[in-house]
Amino acid sequence: MQWYFIATLLTTLTSSQGILTTLSQSDGGYSYDYATVPFLAELFKLLVSICLLWKEWQSPIPPRMTTDWKVVRLFPIPSIIYLIHNNVQFATLTYVDTSTYQIMGNLKIVTTAILFRLFLKRKLSNLQWMAIILLAIGTTTSQVKGCGDASCNSFFSAPIQGYMFGIVSACLSALAGVYTEFLLKKNNDSLYWQNVQLYTFGAIFNMSRLILDDFRVGFERGPSWQHLFNGYTASTWFVVLNLGSSGLLVSWLLKYADNIVKVYSTSMAMLLTMVLSVFLFNFKPTVQLFLGIVICMMSLHMYFAPAHMLVDLPVTSREIVESIHDEVSVDRKVEA
Repeated sequence: MQWYFIATLLTTLTSSQGILTTLSQSDGGYSYDYATVPFLAELFKLLVSICLLWKEWQSPIPPRMTTDWKVVRLFPIPSIIYLIHNNVQFATLTYVDTSTYQIMGNLKIVTTAILFRLFLKRKLSNLQWMAIILLAIGTTTSQVKGCGDASCNSFFSAPIQGYMFGIVSACLSALAGVYTEFLLKKNNDSLYWQNVQLYTFGAIFNMSRLILDDFRVGFERGPSWQHLFNGYTASTWFVVLNLGSSGLLVSWLLKYADNIVKVYSTSMAMLLTMVLSVFLFNFKPTVQLFLGIVICMMSLHMYFAPAHMLVDLPVTSREIVESIHDEVSVDRKVEA
């Protein structure tokens, strides 16, 4: 299975994530406890991973599974980060619309690139760094509020709380992604075995959060398991399945590609989100939004395209640049 096919699926799911979450709202709020969604998504991912691991066990060559506690103890860390991140996502959507939410998510490519360089020692060419900066400019441009019929008292079109939550979400997403990639590539263990460990701890921490919420309100509504599905609709279940499926695809990309592919894949979902929002929510895209998307598309091309496609070089220089590009680029042609 090629990485670009998985990336396309992830883009499709991510583009519908914000829309489904918005559709699950009632009168601008959630009729259900949104903390239960990440918990159920973790259970979904855990069950799928167990089934795939069991299927892998049926093959002539059993999967490699490291059970050393020194390795296993590292897996709770991303679960804690993702626990916080998933709940911040819901808080963000209470302040911004779906397109703004999706576009702000592109900021995580900047933080991911920085963590790439600092912690994973990944090399990025000057063109790739320029592409990352260009992406940041594109996301900022898309947020500028026009001065037509609307007032220009505020530079941004959404409350400041929404942008603060968006920045926190981007930082948490980058940190969790880089650390998870480190874990998944640390050894040649089966991806499904690694996922079982990740999602087991993820389910435990999300369940702990629900229990703590019960204690905080003094069990006014009884224990969480009695009202776990209260307020759930078909849209809410689609949110759970979407979040769970996206997580499984992300783990595949982190194992066999890298974080940059993941964040660019999710970033391009803003194109689908904008188009769908026009039909579903009567969203009126602004000129700034279109300009931001064009800039982000240019950034995408600049980052992934070979250098000789961006500048006109002599043949000899082109061969040298191509060899350098091959060294700094991650091999994304690996099949699962």
